[in-house]
Amino acid sequence: MNDPTETIVISEFKAKCLEILRRVHKTGRPVVITRRGERIAEVHPPSPAKAEPDWLGSFAGRGRITGDLVEPIAADDWEALR
Repeated sequence: MNDPTETIVISEFKAKCLEILRRVHKTGRPVVITRRGERIAEVHPPSPAKAEPDWLGSFAGRGRITGDLVEPIAADDWEALR
């Protein structure tokens, strides 16, 4: 089903803007807006939202743990590491 793009004049778009935007969103069909026969704008539905990559676990297997993570560091060692 390849419906032609709807074309409307700018005065009609101005008068029926919200209705036209709802229709574009509902049908997924773009609308071309003209002024004196010249195309001046196109209204398209938004692209599907891209899924954000899951950052949890994104560094799995890329690092190495050395030393004891539970035992507190001695004050002397802490000063040396600063």
